[in-house]
Amino acid sequence: MKGNRMYVDIGSMLDEIFDAAKNFSETFRDNFDPTKGPCSTFDHDENADWYPSYSYPPMNIYLTADRSIVFEFAVAGFDEKDISLSFQGDYMLFAARMGLDPVPEEGVRYFKRRLKLKDIEKQKYYVPADKFDQEKVKAVFRNGILKVSVPPKDTTETTEGVRIDIVKEGE
Repeated sequence: MKGNRMYVDIGSMLDEIFDAAKNFSETFRDNFDPTKGPCSTFDHDENADWYPSYSYPPMNIYLTADRSIVFEFAVAGFDEKDISLSFQGDYMLFAARMGLDPVPEEGVRYFKRRLKLKDIEKQKYYVPADKFDQEKVKAVFRNGILKVSVPPKDTTETTEGVRIDIVKEGE
């Protein structure tokens, strides 16, 4: 043998790999098992934010005891006259424009900048017209929060649908 050759202990390397895989498997199972942990439907955390952090404006959507669907939009910095709400088929359309163009100040250095003052382009929210009474919608703007309540219809409209006849191939 020439010189000092270094030999790699493949057995030790494989043991480390298998130990890491076992730890990963246990950690994954503990954190993502549907019967326990954060994904559990039985252990639901209502404070968990399941929506992306880039959604703007921040909002809540919920159903009340009387089956009304409620949308709460945090629209601080907007004026109610600059907010547009309408229904188009089964969708509620929401948009808002900033009343004033923000003028950047010269020489200002932000330590933290999280306030997003920008226009809100047309956003669609599903509100089925056969289940909710779009004619009786109520929108209230107070302290920078826009609360839109859409009550349920007294009677839901159901259609019989279209019957599809099945024929035997070749007839």
